[in-house]
Amino acid sequence: MRLHTLMRPWHLHRLRDPAWRTLFEERGDEYVSLDCETTSLNVGEAELLSIGAVKLRGNRILTSEALYLLVRPQTPPEKPNIEVHGLRRCDVDQGLSAEEAVLRLLDFIGGRPLLGYYLEYDVAVLDKYVKPLIGCPLPQRQIEVSGCYYDYKLRQNPNSYVDLRLASLHAELGVPQLPRHDALNDAISVAMLYLALCQRSGRR
Repeated sequence: MRLHTLMRPWHLHRLRDPAWRTLFEERGDEYVSLDCETTSLNVGEAELLSIGAVKLRGNRILTSEALYLLVRPQTPPEKPNIEVHGLRRCDVDQGLSAEEAVLRLLDFIGGRPLLGYYLEYDVAVLDKYVKPLIGCPLPQRQIEVSGCYYDYKLRQNPNSYVDLRLASLHAELGVPQLPRHDALNDAISVAMLYLALCQRSGRR
């Protein structure tokens, strides 16, 4: 968090279009839960296949304002990848270009902080497209739900082992699991986990 705060002036300086200054303007108690499906787990190779995002306002998940985008990669998804997320070439061939999808995502997010489960990976993939488009990486504050859960469990028992598998978070927090590896479902699941954590720990 401290490094992110220190880097914000530099990122703002690198911004190419003043219209995107809104990305630096955090909005009260609103957040965006984010998830991406990609062609690889290697950031350098990964291309976007789909993006799911949903807004949170206070204690509500605004599913009516959710965003789901299919993205057309330069390299079609291969069989092992399709078996994970179910997105076939015929599905993504009708998708947006990565650049158009990312611009729509930026407009949707604005300055809202981002939530995610292992969010660092999704942000790293997105930044491959964001930096050339606006001149800087995603500047929003980022909240890692697995990190929030880790802190929550250690406060209960400082010497305990903390299982950070997604299924364990759902079980511990009593949050129902939606079908996984669908970008929007995963974003909604993270939003539910975050609100459950906030309710138990009193943090926001």
